Amino acid sequence: MSSILTAVSAWAIPLLVAFIPLYAAYRKVPVYESFTEGAKEGFDTAIRIIPHLVGMMAAISIFRASGAMDMLVGAVAPLFAKLGVPADVLPLALLRPITGAGSLAYTTDLMKTFGPDSFVAQIAATVQGSTDTTLYVLTVYFGAVGIRKAGYALKVGLVSDLVGFFAAVAVCYVVFA
Repeated sequence: MSSILTAVSAWAIPLLVAFIPLYAAYRKVPVYESFTEGAKEGFDTAIRIIPHLVGMMAAISIFRASGAMDMLVGAVAPLFAKLGVPADVLPLALLRPITGAGSLAYTTDLMKTFGPDSFVAQIAATVQGSTDTTLYVLTVYFGAVGIRKAGYALKVGLVSDLVGFFAAVAVCYVVFA
């Protein structure tokens, strides 16, 4: 099973990256011109999201520095332990929907502490690929385009993150344990 997953993951991105421009060229789309136009629009978007990004980063720093994350992890750790989730990955379940850089730093720390081939590190790496930075996406991108009513997107995103977290743990039990 592991060898199949390794082969699929090794070839999926290169095949996709090669397929898209080839298909566009086949459809007579000016590939390079379309790319440069999109890059120009992306730069304009990046400038518009900077204020939202700064606000989100400040909120994350306050959440972590206040000790609120540690209190929340301590409160849910017994429940997660009954579900077979190692307590060491719980902060990642909280960080990942908020910040990609913070969750990556935490994952790196778990790998340094437990080793990259440990079960905890395998769960952390799988969570990194199975969930998204929901609050970051909503704050930055919805703010950049002026969407004010993000309630349903927030609920769906956070439920998806929770499902992705537990699916990552379950997949790790099937593949690595």
